[in-house]
Formats: sequence, C-alpha cells, structure tokens
Amino acid sequence: MPTSTLDARLEAALHLIRSEVHADIGSDHAHLPIRLIREGRVGRCVVVELNPGPLALAQRKVARARLEDRIEVRAGNGFAPLRPGEVDSASMTGMGAGTMVGILDRAGERRPPTLVLQPNDSPRPLRVWAREHGYHLTAERLIAGYWPYPVLRLDRAGGTDPAYASLPLNAALRYGPHLLREGSGLLREQVEADIARLVPLAAPGRTAQMELEAARDALTVLEGQ
Repeated sequence: MPTSTLDARLEAALHLIRSEVHADIGSDHAHLPIRLIREGRVGRCVVVELNPGPLALAQRKVARARLEDRIEVRAGNGFAPLRPGEVDSASMTGMGAGTMVGILDRAGERRPPTLVLQPNDSPRPLRVWAREHGYHLTAERLIAGYWPYPVLRLDRAGGTDPAYASLPLNAALRYGPHLLREGSGLLREQVEADIARLVPLAAPGRTAQMELEAARDALTVLEGQ
C-alpha cells in the first residue's frame, strides 16, 4: 500500500508525535494521521474537521487507505467533538498562531497532555500561551519553505519551563529557545533578515523597536556559539 506523502513541515510534525490515541485538528486531507498509523507512531487517530469539503476529503482518504477501524473522522470545531481525556496528544498544522491559541483556550479540559503545533506565522503567541497554561516547550524544528515554518511540541508539566533558562526571554519567545541553542543556518538567516527589515522601522515605543531588540539579542546568542 503506498505511503501518504507529506511535505517537510508535516514530516517534522510526524516525528514529534508518538502516543496511543492522537487527534489531528483541521486535518484536511488526513495524510498526517494515515502516516502516523502506518508507521506505528500512534494506535488510533481522531480527525476533526469543521468544513464539509475538507471533512469529505478526509473521509475519502481514510477509506481509500482502508483505515476506518483506526482513524475516525468527526465533524466539529476544534476540540469540541472530543471527550475529556479521550486523546493523549493532538496536532494542529497550517493555521495562524492566533487561531490556534483561540482553539486551545476553548478546548479547556479536552486539551491533551501533548500538543504538536505548526503555525503559518510567528509562533510567539503559542510559546507565551504554553508558559501561561502549564505546558513546557520540549522540542522545536524550523523547516525551510515559502518562509521558515516552525514546528513545536508542548508537554504539560509543572514549574518553570527549563527551556528558557539563561536566554533573553523576548528573543527566546520570538525565535525559540531550542532553536537558538541549536543555531541552524536557517534561523540565523531569519534573524538577520528581521534585523535588516526592522532597522528602518524602529523607534522608541514602537513595536518594531521591541522586535528589533529581540532580534539583536537572538543574534548575540547565535554568535556566541
């Protein structure tokens, strides 16, 4: 049986997921759940889709893969179709970070202990949300594409997240503490591009000034490695 092809950002998400029961929220084509099942990374999947078109597409893909006994497709908004404690982990990919934060806030007790998130814009709101809601940032990837795509794994844990220790907080929230420590060329390109973009926009009290300071702090970390 052919393997579902994933693009690089979904492939990165795949490798951050391993649990008994997983939910993919806003799955669209269901390629990620199909691969998760076929590679034995999860025992069972629940696919949640709000819109009729993607819902029907996911149902067709699951049926074509003959995995209806392992992947259940449900109609609904965010985590609403799930029961509290039903899944061990969940993924959301290809959405804006603000949209994801809204979905997570509404999820309440339906939120599982592990989350894998791939936003299509700045992941800073997700890192801030995690620190405020008892999740630690345990892994990060940065994937080249139309722009650099971040992929985050969050795990519920008590206490202060050790990932941010000894790093300038605003830089770590913007660019990612694990990514800053790894110091990839892709991240350095992103930071340098941000500095070049922000310098002409920055002025005291403006958002661009705070973003520029975070970018410069990030570059200092990267140059110190």
